[in-house]
Amino acid sequence: MNIDSVRRFCLSFPAAKENLQWGDDLCFKIGGKIFAILGVDSVPPRLCFKCTPEKFAELVERDEIIPAPYVGRYKWVLLKRLDALRVEELEDLIRESYGMVAKKAKVAKKPAHPPKRKLKKKR
Repeated sequence: MNIDSVRRFCLSFPAAKENLQWGDDLCFKIGGKIFAILGVDSVPPRLCFKCTPEKFAELVERDEIIPAPYVGRYKWVLLKRLDALRVEELEDLIRESYGMVAKKAKVAKKPAHPPKRKLKKKR
């Protein structure tokens, strides 16, 4: 994957937005919460995302993948290069990160049905 393909993939999720933060870090968010960070100023580009504790333990054993600075304790990993993982595996991990963050994000949702009102009793 390259910067453009990662960007397109991250923005393909429902309600996903991008924001340039901390200099040249492209942050992908859902409901104001980050699910992936793409370091576009580094050569090669770096990618950071959240994963499950089990996947975190597995990934940090691989070359070119480390616990993410500042947020590694929350099970975020940093890929030192975008080709550290196969495309399919990377897409699955970004999808999983989006799902975990989306569960906690405050995304405005319309209720399926209007709330029920209690009728006042006539006296």
